[in-house]
Amino acid sequence: MLSGVPQRTQHAQIYKFMNSYHSPGLTHRPQLRMYRASIGFLGTFLLLQLLHCGMGLDNGLALTPPMGWMSWERFRCLTDCELYPNECISEQLFRRHADLLVNEGYADAGYEYIIIDDCWLEKDRDNKTQKLVADKKRFPNGLNPLADHIHNIGLKFGLYQDYGTNTCAGFPGVIKHMQLDAQTFAEWDVDYVKLDGCYANISDMAVGYPEFGRLLNATGRPMVYSCSWPAYQEDAGEMPDYTSLKQHCNLWRNWDDIDDSLESVAQIMDYFGKNQDRIQPHAGPGHWNDPDMLLLGNYGLSYDQSKLQMAIWSIMAAPLIMSNDLAAVRPEIKDILQNRKVIAVDQDVLGIQGRRVLSKNQIEVWSRPITPVVSNNQHSYAVAFASRRSDGAPYRIVFTLKELGLHNAAGYNVEDLYEDKSKLGIFRPANQFITRVNPNGVTFYKFTVL
Repeated sequence: MLSGVPQRTQHAQIYKFMNSYHSPGLTHRPQLRMYRASIGFLGTFLLLQLLHCGMGLDNGLALTPPMGWMSWERFRCLTDCELYPNECISEQLFRRHADLLVNEGYADAGYEYIIIDDCWLEKDRDNKTQKLVADKKRFPNGLNPLADHIHNIGLKFGLYQDYGTNTCAGFPGVIKHMQLDAQTFAEWDVDYVKLDGCYANISDMAVGYPEFGRLLNATGRPMVYSCSWPAYQEDAGEMPDYTSLKQHCNLWRNWDDIDDSLESVAQIMDYFGKNQDRIQPHAGPGHWNDPDMLLLGNYGLSYDQSKLQMAIWSIMAAPLIMSNDLAAVRPEIKDILQNRKVIAVDQDVLGIQGRRVLSKNQIEVWSRPITPVVSNNQHSYAVAFASRRSDGAPYRIVFTLKELGLHNAAGYNVEDLYEDKSKLGIFRPANQFITRVNPNGVTFYKFTVL
């Protein structure tokens, strides 16, 4: 979640011009004050080296896109456990989904993070310690027992906060308490931190987000760091610094929140396609563009549309973070979510984000270089044919491999990633490749270089 309220754009515009508080990224930096005081002794070169070492994330995490489950898209900010006992944001919801992740085979497929999004907090910090406090009714045992349960069954624990005075739903944010909150997350055995950007000064984000990442690192506990500042900057007409992002964050939200509809998926696809030249080069092991959560298993996507989102997210090297009721996922959708061949594309060790390479008759071609790679530096490719058509019948379309950007003279062994018995044979650059795509659906293939 980036906003949790429809007024995110208005908040961004308002706070761009407000300076009612100082960024903790600027005012709570004792190491930098120490460095400035020591300038005469350290020398300029040594100072720069210390700054570089102290401010970079460099946590060795998320070398492939993170996979897991998050509460927001499906369960939002439901806090009434009397009306919605099985859906409210509570210890029981996350225990249940941790167990389902393991018992239903998702963990074996690679999904490992259980992430609490917004609305887990009390409305006020502890009066004495100023620490964050989990809601005492919905999380009566605090967060440590929940983290223990998640860890004991082989999973990892993620938690949401906000770089602002409040979270998007109005709970306490990290502003003015960044060091305390980072240490608290470590004490709670958190493995993944998602930092939103509501109620924050956008002009402070490029400094404050990296500072919070440094503070997480300084705790000594490895925590994946998910940032949100590009989405807020772009809303305000500012251009994010992707060089800084990939230095300081493991993943980052580029654009708006996903909603439970094909329209939302298509809008995100269009954003990534239109902006790929400036954002695609910055993705790679340890630092990923994040198009937002997987909708599969909810209400808004058909079977074919579910295959479409899973395929395009895998082409984009996106984090595969589900947000659904795992107990209610239909078997055919579960098969898509656990498709090992598609997941292998997403998790490919090269970490190269794919691109939308062409569009023909409202069929888009999305392609991603993957392993194996042969000695002449020719890659294998995952290629998705995504239909933007709605004319009621599967559409037959023909390409040569050369049109698709596949030029290896020895050819490619082609496999359909959504079919069990799917070996299609060897194709060379001049050969025609024919596929038939359902309306608003996808066909998805691996072209293994020979």
